[in-house]
Formats: sequence, C-alpha cells, structure tokens
Amino acid sequence: MISTKPRKQRYNLHNAPLHKKRKWMSSHLAENLLLKYDRRSVPVVKGDTVKVMRGSYRGHEDKISKVNVQDQTVEIEGVTITTAKGTKLAKPIHASTLLITKLNVTDKWRRQKLEKGLSETAKKEIEKEAEEQLKLQEAEKKAAEEAAKAEEAVKAAEEKQKEEPQEPAKEEETTETPEEIVEPEVKEEKQEEKSEKIDAEEPPKKPAAKKTPSKKTTKKKKEEGEP
Repeated sequence: MISTKPRKQRYNLHNAPLHKKRKWMSSHLAENLLLKYDRRSVPVVKGDTVKVMRGSYRGHEDKISKVNVQDQTVEIEGVTITTAKGTKLAKPIHASTLLITKLNVTDKWRRQKLEKGLSETAKKEIEKEAEEQLKLQEAEKKAAEEAAKAEEAVKAAEEKQKEEPQEPAKEEETTETPEEIVEPEVKEEKQEEKSEKIDAEEPPKKPAAKKTPSKKTTKKKKEEGEP
C-alpha cells in the first residue's frame, strides 16, 4: 500500500531504483503520434524531438541531448543557462513538461514495444522511418569524422609552419661544428712547421771548453798537502 503522507511519497520518489525511475520519465505524445502508436505517453530517449510546454523556454522545439535517470531530468539542445562568469550550461528540464513530436526509432527493442498491438501497415511505416533515421545517423557520423580529420590536418600544417623557421638555425649549428674541428688541426700544423724552421735556422752549438784551475785553487791544494 502506498502511503498518503507527502513526506513518505517524496522519500520513495527520491530513493526509488533506477528501473522504476526510468519508467516515470515519460512524456505525452503529440496528436499525430498518439493516433499512430495508440498510446498517450512514452519514456523519453536521447534523440527524441520534443517541445517545451512550460517555463521560460515554452514553445522551444529541439532534440534531447542527454537523459539523466538519477535526477529524472532531461537536457535539450538550445536550452541553456548563463552563469555569473558568462559561460553557458545546459538547463535540466523534467520530462513531464515536454511533448514528444518525433520519436527516435533506431533502437530495435523500442520498436518492438511500440509495434505491439499495431497493424502490419503501421509496423512497415515504423520500419521505414527507422531505416531513414539510421541513414541520417551514418551521414552525421561521416560528416563529424571528416570535420575532425580536417581539423587535424589544419593543426598539423600549423605545427609544420612553426617548426620550419627553426630548421635553418639547426643547419648553421651543424656547419659550425666541422669548422671548429678543422681550425685547431690547422693551428697544430702551423706550430709544427714553425718549430721545424726554428730548428733548421739554429746553428750547431760548440762543445764547452774545459775550465783550467786558477792559481789560487792550486796554492790552497798545495797548502793542504794535496798532490
């Protein structure tokens, strides 16, 4: 039995398991979809086109970009909040304030649930719509990949332009190194040539003459009794 107390109802709503919260995140279908699928509401999914029915963005119609089951909120493209710094953030909106104008039928499990109890013609229409949506998704993916490749090519070109002026400086450094190595070798050769010339110019030295003992030294030796 569900309690009638608001306190307990809020507690159960906040602490409910995710599989129950997911079912509660449902929105009403537009009149054409209501007649087509023979149901009033469907749980919202990323990719559904919805229209905001209440709040400051009333009348805004765009695709759902994110579904947050834990908070039971939905983010829609173009619905934003500006912060004090000036940055824009996605504004969370409750699913009960939305009206589904176009369903995302790319998921086969969702198609099976929607096709229950419908006629064969309605099932074929749903399958055709799913094929068209899948083709559009593939085209969008290819376009996104091409845009990413183009951005990478532009970045690579910019990096090359930055590296090009640095290359000549490296070449100068490499050319300087052999000159520095050659210069000391040339200096050593010049020094060797100079030393050879000096050796050739210098005359041969005369042998040193023997010194004759002086008279004073001979007298001293005689007094001491030396022969």
